[in-house]
Amino acid sequence: MKKLAMIGCGGIGSYHLSHFVNFKDIVELAGFCDLIPEKAEAFVEKAGCGKAFTDWREMYDEIQPDMVFICIPPYCHGEIELETIKRGIPFFVEKPLALDLDLARKIRDAAAEKNLITASGFQCRYANEIVEPAKQFCRDNTVIYVDATRMGGVPMVDWWRHKDISGGQIVEQTIHQFDIIRYIFDEPVEVFTYGTRGFVTEVPDYDTDDLSTTVVKFRSGALGVISTGDYATKGASFDSKIVFSTRDKRCEHKIIGSTLIYGDKPAEQKTDGFVVSGDGGLGAGGNEVIEYKFAKDAGIECDRTFIEAVISGDGSKIRSPYADAFKSVAFTLACNKSMETGAPVKVELE
Repeated sequence: MKKLAMIGCGGIGSYHLSHFVNFKDIVELAGFCDLIPEKAEAFVEKAGCGKAFTDWREMYDEIQPDMVFICIPPYCHGEIELETIKRGIPFFVEKPLALDLDLARKIRDAAAEKNLITASGFQCRYANEIVEPAKQFCRDNTVIYVDATRMGGVPMVDWWRHKDISGGQIVEQTIHQFDIIRYIFDEPVEVFTYGTRGFVTEVPDYDTDDLSTTVVKFRSGALGVISTGDYATKGASFDSKIVFSTRDKRCEHKIIGSTLIYGDKPAEQKTDGFVVSGDGGLGAGGNEVIEYKFAKDAGIECDRTFIEAVISGDGSKIRSPYADAFKSVAFTLACNKSMETGAPVKVELE
């Protein structure tokens, strides 16, 4: 049986471990590494097997894992991945891969040279019941405009509050929205991003953007606006979703939630606040709606797909290998660069 190791036993590691304990029929949970020994030991206890380490090199030497899940903060990437590649170990790495695009590119190319099976933590791609209808909508229709929002609060993690080591909300959290837009719709060409601060005042030692808005030009010629903030204190603050708009219909996609497809007939009654006769306005709803829902944990399939790929040696079913995840990182880092420079930035997809 193949041996699995994990580096990083924090919150996102716990998420993956909750899946691994149900995969013991196909993989051995052999080693868990964290700089804080109590965290690694807690994972061993939860797994009911394996050994705890505080040095990942020591774990590699002793365990000789067949695969590794790298679940570390954004600023820690680089040395671990490059040594993992050097040793020829297939790896799953949590987003956002790296905060430096040249480093991510170096890791990408090194993994490709070794022909390693890789994957990244974009589990939202695996919510089949809602992702596939949205993809089909974009294939069957000419999408002209994309409108995406993600509003939330400040995660109570020390490193997250510092943009220089977390990447900020675009890179560390909303990268899921940027990624699913790429997966469902199209590749970005250029971005222009504004950021603002000064609204979140109650969080100590806080140094990142409260809100950002990005204008995107896509390869197809379509335009998009992606707004994200961590200023919200309640869910009523905003209804976060992604809208793909055509001339006569739209698709509304809520990540790990639902997909609504609205038909091209305007609402007959003026109940939604946007029906204007005679000047091109249409009902904001429409009287033909198809709803798809998703109420499972997409991460289960995401994790198991990688593990089964390593076992079989066939990575073709992995939906976000490192090389593709690199493009989502490039998308978000271009937004940060635009905020810094005050100018439009080309997205470096290669």
